[in-house]
Amino acid sequence: MLPSPFSCGLSAESPGHATRRPGRPGVALSLTLAVTAFMGAGPALAQAQATGALIPSFKDYPVAAVMASLLFLIVVAMMIYGVRHFMFTMNRLTGVQRHPYIDIAVARWPMITVFIAAHNEEKVIAGCIEALLNTDYPADRLKIIPVNDRSKDGTGEIIDSYVARFPSRISPFHRSTGKAGKSAALKDALHFAEGDIAIIFDADYVPGRGLLKQLVAPFFDPEIGAVMGRVVPVNSGANLLTRMLDLERSGGYQVDQQARMNLNLLPQYGGTVGGVRLSAVEAVGGWHDDTLAEDTDITFRLMLNGWKTVYTNRSECYEEVPEEWSVRIKQVTRWAKGHNQVMTRYWWKFATSAYLTPGQRFDGLLLLFVFVIPLVMLVGWGLALGLYFLNAGSLLSSLIPIFALMIYGTLGNFAAFFEIVVAVLIDGNRRRLRLLPFNMLGFLVSLFAISGAVWSLLLDRIFKREMVWDKTIRYRTKAVEQ
Repeated sequence: MLPSPFSCGLSAESPGHATRRPGRPGVALSLTLAVTAFMGAGPALAQAQATGALIPSFKDYPVAAVMASLLFLIVVAMMIYGVRHFMFTMNRLTGVQRHPYIDIAVARWPMITVFIAAHNEEKVIAGCIEALLNTDYPADRLKIIPVNDRSKDGTGEIIDSYVARFPSRISPFHRSTGKAGKSAALKDALHFAEGDIAIIFDADYVPGRGLLKQLVAPFFDPEIGAVMGRVVPVNSGANLLTRMLDLERSGGYQVDQQARMNLNLLPQYGGTVGGVRLSAVEAVGGWHDDTLAEDTDITFRLMLNGWKTVYTNRSECYEEVPEEWSVRIKQVTRWAKGHNQVMTRYWWKFATSAYLTPGQRFDGLLLLFVFVIPLVMLVGWGLALGLYFLNAGSLLSSLIPIFALMIYGTLGNFAAFFEIVVAVLIDGNRRRLRLLPFNMLGFLVSLFAISGAVWSLLLDRIFKREMVWDKTIRYRTKAVEQ
């Protein structure tokens, strides 16, 4: 741990006088100087007051002054994100909870197509198909299409075995050529959809019996373009990593997504355990296959063109989360690169869309830039430490690093942990909170993984490299057919 900057005292040396002023400035003066140093007003105050020698000017310390200004902007950005997390947390605790379509149980259900994205999924594909065959959605209004994207294991054979048993309910799509990746495979498969509603699952997901009706119900509203359900880890008890990811999922869905739904902001379609209106997708330019985050891409294109997205918190589906750190790092890297692709494409269009309220624009932009913030935080840490060791005037070296670290610690770094705590309390399993300190490990790993992904994306752009889809490894034992 670094020694406290306050232990060094405040010197009052100026270029023309090598003397030390006795005592320390008063509290009010210290606070005034700190604020003006942050705001870049040091030079003007230095000329106006005799105590101005305490504040380094651009002339005397140009590098330190620029570093301090950048650090101030970073601190402001972190405070904005911290306040956002806190608002979501308080809304989830005390606000009105919106579940506008959850009570629709009896209706004239539309024709839908359910797609199962599968690439080398022999361990899990049978479980997903079985769950969909046992759904309570009307069989004559449901078409199941397993999308076998160039699998080299037994995925294709397992799918074909179910097709032989249920030829009227399952229509396989075996893909052996074309562009790699889930988004490209789904783009090709969507041409075979029946009806206007497409529900999408990854192969490791196990939908409950009533889940399809819950996901389809919001589409009775003609303004809805996409729907997202809640994702719950099925292997949360495997090891420490899975338990940490379970906490992370709880905060992200139980609090973050639901709060955005409550506040009429931007619930995000997550690419699985959800669905899209195909006519809406066509209206906004079709399904894109040139991104690693097709779900984020379609979410923002729908929203900036006036379509709405809906999150249904009570529509739970179960997934496998990574059980190894190497797999987790690859997953986070893929998310970050895909999300930042979308950010660079749409941030300005989203900011100027006539269909959005100011609150939706602001929150949407914060969501778009969320995978840049880890790199910004690392830069902020570097600036704070650099100013400390640079010793660019006693005021900078004493106050700015400690203020920055205090703001990061109370609002920035740990803001998302507020959401996790509230989510666990709402879920009714308080014992899980004992694992919360371990999430700092996951936070640090994600911090460096996402920062590396940002640099990797820049290099991809510079050298025009094609991005590769890293498949998430499955851990379930291979299903045995009955």
